[in-house]
Amino acid sequence: MAFDLVFFGGTGDLVWRKLMPALFQAYRHGTLPEGGRIIGVGRDDLSDQQYRDNIQAKFAQVDGDKRPNDEEFARFAALLCYVRMDLSKPEDYAGLKARLAERQTDSVVMYLSTAPSLFTTVCEQLAASGLNTAKTRIVLEKPLGHDLASNRAINAAVGKVFKEQQIFRIDHYLGKPSVQNLFALRFGNALFEPLWRREHIANIQITMSEELGVEKRGGFYEGTGALRDMVQNHALQLLCAIAMEPPINAHADAIRDEKLKVLRALKRWTPETLSQHAIRGQYAAGNVFGQAVPGYRDEQGVNPASTTETFVALRTEIANWRWAGVPFYIRTGKRMAAREAHIEINFRNIPHQIFQSPAGQVNKLVIHLQPKDGLELHLFAQGQSKRGAGSGNQTLTPVHLDLDFDSRFGSERVGAYERLLLDVLDGRLNLFVRSDEQEEAWRWVEPILQHWAADPVGPRPYAAGTWGPSASSAMIARDGFCWGEES
Repeated sequence: MAFDLVFFGGTGDLVWRKLMPALFQAYRHGTLPEGGRIIGVGRDDLSDQQYRDNIQAKFAQVDGDKRPNDEEFARFAALLCYVRMDLSKPEDYAGLKARLAERQTDSVVMYLSTAPSLFTTVCEQLAASGLNTAKTRIVLEKPLGHDLASNRAINAAVGKVFKEQQIFRIDHYLGKPSVQNLFALRFGNALFEPLWRREHIANIQITMSEELGVEKRGGFYEGTGALRDMVQNHALQLLCAIAMEPPINAHADAIRDEKLKVLRALKRWTPETLSQHAIRGQYAAGNVFGQAVPGYRDEQGVNPASTTETFVALRTEIANWRWAGVPFYIRTGKRMAAREAHIEINFRNIPHQIFQSPAGQVNKLVIHLQPKDGLELHLFAQGQSKRGAGSGNQTLTPVHLDLDFDSRFGSERVGAYERLLLDVLDGRLNLFVRSDEQEEAWRWVEPILQHWAADPVGPRPYAAGTWGPSASSAMIARDGFCWGEES
């Protein structure tokens, strides 16, 4: 299957950190289709060989076992070439068109690894140059807009040039092996489905935390914040994967139809719930693993009086028969106590106790997304003391079953971007977000943005290296629950 994969923003950070290493791993694994060509597009004046040398130098920063040796890179580099373009100049698209016309291919993928402000311009110029053919696919990186109106404008502009089945809105969380196993857990096994409902589940918690701050991305983060960066896309996609009904089949639109139903069933915000169930924070100076780190307002590129949130904690519910009354908690933040992403399914207590259970402990299923990839099922067992404990011992002890997917299936598993790029080349839309999903997510998030914009108090400060502001714990405690690390 001959293909051309064009990276707009081909000299940018995302391409060398994520996309090129992912393509190399596919090449190494033998899963990258033969007859491919990878074209970097950028403003720098580079030859093909200079671009290859540039990428090889960047590969030196890739993690050890994923780094190619010279012989491997030489073979991979034969796929790479470069086209100099100013994306705002219509005449520069003629050079790209000429390069693509050098050979016949089955598909052409245009990957927009650029600022979203350029998406409309690039799509319009591709159409004006006749590069929006039936065999063209376009990949859009997040963030797709900064609110509902801008998201609609981008989708409308792209939709004038490409059909929906040609548009791949990428969310790399959906490509993670652990998220794939979440779908397999739910829809490939009979064990959990009877329990996956309000009668048996007390609450569900989604946590995505980072130890790092904004690093050198302060300028970008100032205009984004944690709600736009993590909740509107990643967190809500995870919530949909947990809460959706079984699709009628594994086709893309069947899956995306069910996710859309979840987003439409999320309870709408009211002034009361916005004030009590939408917590924002901003990290102050603190200590992370013994190292002093600055506060957000002291980071490079950040306004010293910034009100941008680096932490978000939300409580919501899904208004349908399966989930009515079950609180869903979402928490994400930077400069927190650990780098961790997991989903915690907390089950209800049994209706009648005949054993003495440990205080505050419940049965729960923990789905680990990063850095660990696996499942933990927390149960109770009757522990036996070393002396004299007969059948009268009614005390239960917490135990858990631990399935580590990396250990079970090996560490050479397909990474998120590798899986997603291969799906784009194959034309599979299952793991990509449809425009109506995206708009519904923005519609739910927008009242929070408006509420915070009008709030003179600003985000609550929290010390770097902690689990966020105390208001987050108070929010969940009002329901009689606590975050996993507090139990």
